[in-house]
Amino acid sequence: MIKNTEIKKKFANNWFVFLQSQIKEQFETLERNISKRKGKKIKKFSYKSWSKKNKDEGGGLSLILENGEIFDKVGINQSTVSGKFQKEFRSKIPGAEKNGNYWASGISIVAHMKNPKIPALHFNTRFIVTSKCWFGGGMDLTPSFKDAKERKNVHLKLKNLCLSNNKDYTKYKKWCDKYFFLTHHNEPRGIGGIFFDYETKNWLNNFKFVRNLGICFMDISKNIIELKNNLKWSKSDKEKQLLKRGKYIEFNLLYDRGTKFGLNSGGNIEAILMSIPPKPKWK
Repeated sequence: MIKNTEIKKKFANNWFVFLQSQIKEQFETLERNISKRKGKKIKKFSYKSWSKKNKDEGGGLSLILENGEIFDKVGINQSTVSGKFQKEFRSKIPGAEKNGNYWASGISIVAHMKNPKIPALHFNTRFIVTSKCWFGGGMDLTPSFKDAKERKNVHLKLKNLCLSNNKDYTKYKKWCDKYFFLTHHNEPRGIGGIFFDYETKNWLNNFKFVRNLGICFMDISKNIIELKNNLKWSKSDKEKQLLKRGKYIEFNLLYDRGTKFGLNSGGNIEAILMSIPPKPKWK
């Protein structure tokens, strides 16, 4: 059992940095293969590093790929930051009530696809330290078109992942369904996935689960993209996708805790809002 918090921080941070590099490589390979096949210019991720005003409090690396043959826009953010929460925010964070001190490391991916038949993909995992420490995160899909087989396959993979890590899939699925719900539209954002937070017991098992979830996300996203990228779509299909993106923005700005956490921890505004999809529409 690892008891030293500084060692836990180092392990978590190193994993998130490594996972960012692996997902970047996988997505660029998928983009390159499709672009070559179509004779199109190959798009790559742009890099933007940032740091907090007090550079001793850390920063992050934001990777963005736009206007590709697979991705309309995909962002892969990794950050490791520390500091002090604003007083009005401290009561909402476990262990931050007294002095507001925190340390946080994590990775967040949001992928909006060119082909409207491919769902938008979202994944994030994080390790947070106050006077307490815990893991959180999850992944979910937001399709514009129903696909019962895809939904079944994704949830089966997530269920098996949870079972192999002694995690409660039913609890995490319900948590995700409740969290990613647009109350003002009375509808879910997508088909859900799993969501968890405040995992404090057995650090090694939780760290293993977080790593396995990252690998599972890579597997699911690669399979879906390769299966669906050549599906034909129409202008009306794209219109439906852009309307769905409008609701995606509504959720992130109105309800998303990650957005609020980033804004209240002195994060990079551009990186926090990288989840905003391109060319959204509203009725």
